[in-house]
Amino acid sequence: MKHILGLDLGTNSIGWALVKSEQNCDDVERINGIEAAGSRIIPMDAAVLGDFAKGNTKSQTADRTAARGIRRMGERHKLRRERLNRVLDVMGFLPEHYSAALTRYGKFKDGEECKIAWRKDESGQWTFVFEDSFSEMLADFVAHQPEWLAGGRKVPYDWTIYYLRKKALSKPLTKQELAWLLLNFNQKRGYYQLRGEDEQTDDKGKLVEYYALKVVGVEDTGEKKGKDTWFSIMLENGMVYRRPAAEAPDWIGKTKEFIVTTDLEKDGTPKKDKEGNIKRSFRMPKEDDWTLIKKKTENDIDRSGKTVGEYIYDALLADPTQKIRGKLVRTVERKYYKEELKKIIDSQKRFIPELNDNELYGRCISELYQSNDAYRQSISSCDFTYLFVDNIIFYQRPLKSKKSLIDNCPYEEHSYTDSKTGEVKTAPVKCVAKSNPLFQEFRLWQFVQNIRIFERQKKIGDSVKTDVDVTGEFIKSADDVVSLFDFLNDRKDITQSVLLGTYFKIKKPKGKDSDYPYRWNYVEDKTYPCNETRALILKGLKDAGIDEGFLDKDKEYSLWHILYSVEDKQEITKAMEKFAAKNSLGGKFAEVFSSLPPFNKNYGSYSEKAIKKLLALMRTGKYWSADAIDKHTLERIDKIINGEYDESIRTRVREKAINLTDVSHFRGLPLWLACYIVYDRHSESKDITRWNCPADIDQYLSHFKQHSLRNPIVEQVVTETLRTVRDIWRQYGKIDEIHIEMGRDMKNPADVRAKMSKRMIDNENANLRIKAMLAEFSDPDFGIAGVRPYSPSQQEMLRIYEEGALESVDEVPDEINEIISKFNQTDIKKRPTHGEIIKYKLWLEQKYQSPYTGRTISLSRLFTDDYQIEHVIPQSRYFDDSMSNKVICEAEVNQLKDRMLGYEFIKAHHGEKVLLSSGETVTILTAEEYERLVQLNFRKNPVKMKKLLMDDIPDKFIERQLNDSRYISKKIKSLLSNMVRDEGEQEDISKNVIACNGAITDRLKRDWGVNDVWNHIILPRFERLNAVTGSDRFTTTSTNGHTIPDMPLNLQKGFNKKRIDHRHHAMDAIVIACTTRSHVNLLNNEAAMSKNNAVRYQLSRKLRRYEDTMVTRNGETRTISVAREFLKPWPTFNADVEKALRGIVVSFKQNLRVINKTVNKYQKFVYNEEKHIKEKKAVRQEERNGRHLLAIRKPMHKDTVYGEVNLRRIKEVSLKDAVANFKAVVDKDLKKKLMAMIELGYDLKQITKYFEDNKDAWQDVNLKKIKVYYFTKDTGDRYFATRFGNDLVTLFSKITKADDAKKQIERITDTGIQKILKRHLEANGGDCQKAFSADGIDEMNRNITQLNGGRPHKPVYKVRIYEKADKFAIGTKGNKAAKFVEAAKGTNLFFAVYLKEYEDSTTGETIKKRVFDTIPLKTVIDRLKNGQTPAPEEKDGAKLLFVLSPNDLVYLPTEDEVKNGTINRPLDKRRIYKMISSSGNQCFFLQYNVASTIVDKMEFSPLNKMERAITGEMIKEKCVPIKVDRLGNITEVNNENI
Repeated sequence: MKHILGLDLGTNSIGWALVKSEQNCDDVERINGIEAAGSRIIPMDAAVLGDFAKGNTKSQTADRTAARGIRRMGERHKLRRERLNRVLDVMGFLPEHYSAALTRYGKFKDGEECKIAWRKDESGQWTFVFEDSFSEMLADFVAHQPEWLAGGRKVPYDWTIYYLRKKALSKPLTKQELAWLLLNFNQKRGYYQLRGEDEQTDDKGKLVEYYALKVVGVEDTGEKKGKDTWFSIMLENGMVYRRPAAEAPDWIGKTKEFIVTTDLEKDGTPKKDKEGNIKRSFRMPKEDDWTLIKKKTENDIDRSGKTVGEYIYDALLADPTQKIRGKLVRTVERKYYKEELKKIIDSQKRFIPELNDNELYGRCISELYQSNDAYRQSISSCDFTYLFVDNIIFYQRPLKSKKSLIDNCPYEEHSYTDSKTGEVKTAPVKCVAKSNPLFQEFRLWQFVQNIRIFERQKKIGDSVKTDVDVTGEFIKSADDVVSLFDFLNDRKDITQSVLLGTYFKIKKPKGKDSDYPYRWNYVEDKTYPCNETRALILKGLKDAGIDEGFLDKDKEYSLWHILYSVEDKQEITKAMEKFAAKNSLGGKFAEVFSSLPPFNKNYGSYSEKAIKKLLALMRTGKYWSADAIDKHTLERIDKIINGEYDESIRTRVREKAINLTDVSHFRGLPLWLACYIVYDRHSESKDITRWNCPADIDQYLSHFKQHSLRNPIVEQVVTETLRTVRDIWRQYGKIDEIHIEMGRDMKNPADVRAKMSKRMIDNENANLRIKAMLAEFSDPDFGIAGVRPYSPSQQEMLRIYEEGALESVDEVPDEINEIISKFNQTDIKKRPTHGEIIKYKLWLEQKYQSPYTGRTISLSRLFTDDYQIEHVIPQSRYFDDSMSNKVICEAEVNQLKDRMLGYEFIKAHHGEKVLLSSGETVTILTAEEYERLVQLNFRKNPVKMKKLLMDDIPDKFIERQLNDSRYISKKIKSLLSNMVRDEGEQEDISKNVIACNGAITDRLKRDWGVNDVWNHIILPRFERLNAVTGSDRFTTTSTNGHTIPDMPLNLQKGFNKKRIDHRHHAMDAIVIACTTRSHVNLLNNEAAMSKNNAVRYQLSRKLRRYEDTMVTRNGETRTISVAREFLKPWPTFNADVEKALRGIVVSFKQNLRVINKTVNKYQKFVYNEEKHIKEKKAVRQEERNGRHLLAIRKPMHKDTVYGEVNLRRIKEVSLKDAVANFKAVVDKDLKKKLMAMIELGYDLKQITKYFEDNKDAWQDVNLKKIKVYYFTKDTGDRYFATRFGNDLVTLFSKITKADDAKKQIERITDTGIQKILKRHLEANGGDCQKAFSADGIDEMNRNITQLNGGRPHKPVYKVRIYEKADKFAIGTKGNKAAKFVEAAKGTNLFFAVYLKEYEDSTTGETIKKRVFDTIPLKTVIDRLKNGQTPAPEEKDGAKLLFVLSPNDLVYLPTEDEVKNGTINRPLDKRRIYKMISSSGNQCFFLQYNVASTIVDKMEFSPLNKMERAITGEMIKEKCVPIKVDRLGNITEVNNENI
């Protein structure tokens, strides 16, 4: 007996099935049963899966990595501050209060972090330390801005730092002031920009610039855009910005920010339109425009000739109303800050003697480098300028090497001797950078050798052939190859049009949509790289005025190495100046080459060493030299030529090189042959491995290198597949054969997945449109006969009909396109009207022609027996059921065509008359007419056109379909081959691994009746949905009278009947396991190759049911055998599949690692006893203070940080409570009266009597409901507020009603801002959109003093919005105690179920009741760190029963099982549920097999999950936990092993 394993691998799923096969007495292998099957699910976020399918691959840890990077930046800033504090303390520059708050090592003492510019005086009040400097600055403002200060405005103390930065350039500062400056520079030190980061290289032929311009005029153009009018905005520099708006923007005199994009000609000059105006487009700045804004700011600073500090202070002095951060100064490059600080220190050296004290400098560096003698000595000759600027504040840690991420060369290794053991070891050699000149040449030779030229249509004999290979007509000799290589070698890239038109001088026919009569074998509209490195260097030489003859191989390599390796902008200039001096080049050389963009850090597939060896055999003509072939390769060549035996040269290599009889023949070789000659292999693995037991898989997984597959999602599926197969091997024994199918998303790269995703959406829209059209066409008013709206064959026929009509015209009219788009609307009101559908029907009817007769096919008769779907390449000769192989033609013509190809049929029957059933006669087109019709009607569908013009099936056409060279696909098949490889088998992919594809399994599922089995399994869910909705919309009756699932047309978008249940993965795996090699050969068309024609017929007779049919042709009736569906693997196949699927318990991969042990690796100086010096060594730290280091693996909280706010509210209380807290009374008169009476000694009775006696005077006061103020902190409610994301424009963008706007305003914490916003809203007549637009906010800030009751107020752009919530503090020390966050989504990982027992006071019986609690992640982390379980063992006297986590399975016992206290075996699978989520004491579930809801928010609940079972019980009250292993075996029930 033989075990065959079927695997269906998806992006987050593994379906598997194990079937048995035996050989009968005729030695024919027969599959005879299912031994086991299962589905393994890897839970992933739907957004992650959706992004992956669209080609947007992103690591699930990317956000965590980004957050960690931010934390590290913060820690490094603190480290620099600590080093600076230590030095300044040694120098005595720090104020006393600041110095006292520091520890010995420059850190702040716990709870004592303070600001250098502020200290507390004797009364406990904060005072400004640098009051003298503030007074000097204030005098400056009095002199320059007297009117501004006269208005009651105040100059902020914070601006003093800018005054000091300007003053320090020429006047003395105190030591404490200099310390403040240095600490300020440490905090804001600018952006460190690497080479190329500011280059705008994405948009070729465009200049993108940032402008801040004043508007000088607004003109109404009179042109309309919908309800809006186009306005011309005149700008101060003469530019005109056109903008649509409902009314004229109130912008005159205001400064607005724009991103202006100017189209450029090839020479760099601006493009102009017909009127001579420069072609520009305007838009408002976005966040990702920061580089443009940065350039503008830097240009302004450069033009001013000032330092950053000077620039800011002078700008504030000129206009104190402007905002500094985010407005006046954005991100500025670090060099500006660095240059400013150098100037400041050099200036202060004249006034502060300590800065010139060498002895003090020595003490400072000794403080920092107490153990590192060597480094301390190396910087001892420097000064304080170096120490502060280069060593502390602007120190930039070199980037860590990413060499470990570069792949290893598959061919070359490096040998070395271990210095400790003397053992000779090998280490892998890394792959070469793609920008390396050697790789560039290597890739170009590959491109040249692989290029082919095809003539699109060529007359050969009496027939027209498509895509005829005519490469030999253009590239006739080795000299032609060299000439083409020379042409491409100086170019950056190449396109088909440049190659054909510029190089081969082929003329393109005139016409807008005309194509060259020839094409290349690459993608026609894609640009391919040539020698990008050489092209860039040549361009640089040209710009520098240097002849390209200067460039030889060595200089090219040297220049590349500098450009590739140096990333710092200053360092690249130095390196280029040095190169220029060495080679006697002009000064312009360094300037040009320093500004060249850096090369991308991409890597090839081979090492530089391997490429050198391969290039020696790939070059030809003047580039080839026998001397370039390395010694080892020459020895191998000599043995190949002479036939000398060498065990390192396989027979396969000798066979491939049989025609190479001289060393001179080993030139111009293709890559695959060069690899065989040099390394004895090409695509084969270096080390063929065979796993003999499951433990071998464990060993492989233990050494598996994370990220080696470069795709985290695929990598996770691959490793989990190996673990699953290992467990199958352990439980069921040796696997003899593996059949595998991989999902499209799994095996395709990102760009292909993106295209596929778009194509699938287009196909889904087209299918829904066809169904909607058929539903409409069933109306007799349309006059279309025989319409069956739910018939799949009619849907397909109409799809082919519509596709043919749309592709037959150059351009679809706009009105038709609009009707088509309306069909895709889910809103019924937006669907096409009856009249529009008639118009579309009439348009379609004029377009579709039968391809073999040229007659127009009427839509009215399309669904009658007069017409049939016809396969251009017959199914009997080539399995292709795609739309590109289907046309519609007359039924009688289809019968006449029989098993011929389309063009073959035309040649055999052209001009023949065919009598139709309607009595009409049609004539088969001649070859010329047929060619003309096909080229005209199918020119937009080249794949279908090619098939229509085939008169045979070329083997190359079939080979292309069979070849699957995708990396991931080959990798997985290679790994699985290790389990089933026969002894001595040397192929990388074993013959016992058979790859299937979706088309094959879909066909077999249909023919074997598996789809009917699936309908039967999922039917109960659809019947339940009928009951829930009180309708019968979710089921229908099949042609054989069975009830089957159905979906209303308006709900079909995005719905897939198969994907609602996880067990479909196992179903597919069963079909894959039962798919034999014969099925694959027949259905993937390997048997269609010319050498296998006889075999194909035998395979078809063996695998399919044949039926005798009577046919009449030319008046003669005869019997023929027609192939029908594929035979089922065994008679009871369908029943066995259903039984297997119903018996499956889906297994879910858990991811509950909250914390785990980690290792901290750092560099430490360790004393070397032998060398008597300290050496830097890597140290592993696994423990700290006797405890393991731990890493948190889950997000503890969301990013947004909140502050707790104490809101003042109003409530109504009795007079008694008001008297007790009279200061909180709202009514000022009442408060004053109460205060006076209490001071006079009145008690409550007297006060009450007073108000009763004076009711007339206090008639507005209700003594039972007196309004008083209270603060939320006095209650149990907690409120938190944040300004993050709450800019006014965004906050009110979706609000249209004034009442809603007022409610939003009331959520703002600042009551003063509330009043300003309410008044602003009233001033705009309650129009929210106008009041809180960007222009409205500008207007509000201009009038803010008036809106604030005449009192000055800062401009308002963002506000703090509060909410009532339960949040927790980030930490306990410093300001972390005042920062609050909320738990991240999906972090409720543990739901604890407790049992509480108590005695009934009435009956005396012991009552048992379950108590529930969701354990917060923070609590879980604290408990795990202390070595405890996630949930407490006891809660309010209740004992812990069990803990549930998402994706855990539970069993819901029946009433009898609960009563008896025992659970029956086997478990009823229908009562197994999966835990989804929890919150508080709520826990939500779904049946274990449910993958997605049939109808969103309808099938189970509005949350798409449920607390109660299908049968009505509350699941959490009765359920018991069950555990399943990776294969779906139940191993524990209620914590008891099975």
